Amino acid sequence: MGALYTFCDHVLMHDQPHPRRFGLPTATALVMGNIIGGGIFLLPASVAPFGTLSLLAFGILTLGAIALALVFGRLAERDPSTGGPYVHARAAFGDFAGFLSAWSYWTMTWVSNAALAVAAVGYVHVLLPGHDSKGANLAVALLALWLPALANLAGTRWVGAVQLVSTVLKFIPLLFVAVVGLFFFDPHNLGSFNEGGGSALGGLSAAAAILLYSYVGVESASMSAGEVRDPERNVGRASVLGTVGAAVVYLLGTVSVFGTVAHRDLVDSTAPFSDAVDAMFGGGWGGTLIALAAVVSIVGALNGWTLMSAQAPYAAARDGLFPAAFATKRRGVPTFGVIVGVLLASLLTVVNYTSGSSGLFEILVLITTFSATVPYLLASGAQLYFLLSGRREEVRTGRFVRDLVLALAGFGFSFWLVAGAGYAAVYQGVLFLFAGVLVYVWMAARRTSRAGADDITEAADVTAVGPAVAADSTA
Repeated sequence: MGALYTFCDHVLMHDQPHPRRFGLPTATALVMGNIIGGGIFLLPASVAPFGTLSLLAFGILTLGAIALALVFGRLAERDPSTGGPYVHARAAFGDFAGFLSAWSYWTMTWVSNAALAVAAVGYVHVLLPGHDSKGANLAVALLALWLPALANLAGTRWVGAVQLVSTVLKFIPLLFVAVVGLFFFDPHNLGSFNEGGGSALGGLSAAAAILLYSYVGVESASMSAGEVRDPERNVGRASVLGTVGAAVVYLLGTVSVFGTVAHRDLVDSTAPFSDAVDAMFGGGWGGTLIALAAVVSIVGALNGWTLMSAQAPYAAARDGLFPAAFATKRRGVPTFGVIVGVLLASLLTVVNYTSGSSGLFEILVLITTFSATVPYLLASGAQLYFLLSGRREEVRTGRFVRDLVLALAGFGFSFWLVAGAGYAAVYQGVLFLFAGVLVYVWMAARRTSRAGADDITEAADVTAVGPAVAADSTA
């Protein structure tokens, strides 16, 4: 048992409570900042071909996302530990399910961080035209990855500060377009309700498939619950407030763009928010403003997702399901996990710009599309398990029916995410998920051999001590 005690002492030494925890505003900004990345700036154009039916799809998805946020809040009341979905999946279904949750989430974070960094390059070109080369693009992408990583390595105080500032800076221009655009709203710019011309249900499903991943990040406060002040209360609040805040920006922004840019132009737009600003005020400065907001938005998202990339393996490492180095924590941040995550994202980014083909990059992005759903499904399933397995006291009996409905809604939303990912994403994602089984086997074998060695050592100690005790008693 000596090795186990040493490991526990090491973990506890780096996981003592520290005064710089996230308050409710910072936790809310973490959720909102992780949900709102760079995709919002193309979202209105992406769903415009389906007509205003897409707004209905958005509304339905928002309800599902809020239900999932409430599920994470309820689970945090039961166990407010860092690792969120992983912690709850392991508590309900055992080590293997917990490992699959942590492995999937970890994979999703560092691959999606590489995708965000590549997306930032395009917006930087709008701000600084004339520097389009592979070397310059790679340098910008790596800078976008490492600046947030350095903020994370500086500790939770810097993570929280960057997250608050970036969320406010990107929220203001987006909300400006969303609110001011309503005063320039022209119903004649709208397309028909079902622009595709097929069945309304088919159009609704098609629009939802594009919009489904708009709310990935709703679990961010739960994932960092150990760093949130009063997590039993604030994780749920931050999850809901962050999701609702993102939904307001999404819905109002999309409505405003729909009403200010003619539908025939919006369908082919590559910068819908910029086109909306130009339509409202004239000139060409809208593109620069929105590009700046997009860069800030992506950097803020990278700041939050860099922390997320370290939290799941940190929690799993504490339980011996990931290498012990991932449990190292400094200033409230799992530093080893941050470094590994940013190195892997950097490697993928380098491959993207130097291989001459984006095939590998696209496959990995497909993997993240599916990987994001696995922790959601397992966490929602865990809540259902706790409710239905006779352990209702852990989720507050008085709210049983409401919690059951929310858990079913969260599970349905998560299942819809899987369906919307598409066959290719599910196929590639399942292959990578099963590849993680090898890591689990390796870690399980190490735990078993270590436990066996400790038992032998203890038995030898007892054998050696026995005769000495007998001799003392005889004397």
